[in-house]
Amino acid sequence: MIMNVRTTQGQQFIDITREVQKFVEQDGLQDGFVVVYVPHTTAAVTINENGDPAVVRDIIATLNKVFPVQGDYTHFEGNSHAHIKASLLGSSCTVPVENGKLQLGTWQSIYFCEFDGPRQRKVQLKTVSGR
Repeated sequence: MIMNVRTTQGQQFIDITREVQKFVEQDGLQDGFVVVYVPHTTAAVTINENGDPAVVRDIIATLNKVFPVQGDYTHFEGNSHAHIKASLLGSSCTVPVENGKLQLGTWQSIYFCEFDGPRQRKVQLKTVSGR
């Protein structure tokens, strides 16, 4: 299944956990895994804390300190920082599913990570049965 994500900022994290859980329920998966995959080179997916929005702000701020938007890059499109950030965070995550529910920790959420927005993006979701 393809999920569309519309980003509104140059860099932002969007919590997509509810949408992934809804997909698992619609798919009917009871036990197995769901794979979340981002087919873009300047966006990523990660799992991190959902309890305090400052965590997301701190992640983006720290990534920008290490890999600033304007840096000593040679990529002609001017978005090398986004490619580097996306490579570090990764293009996929796999979440266990038991009894039809994502097995995330108490404070965990699945985040789509935009580093070169705003854009219309896609996220691919695939279930794998554990039977």
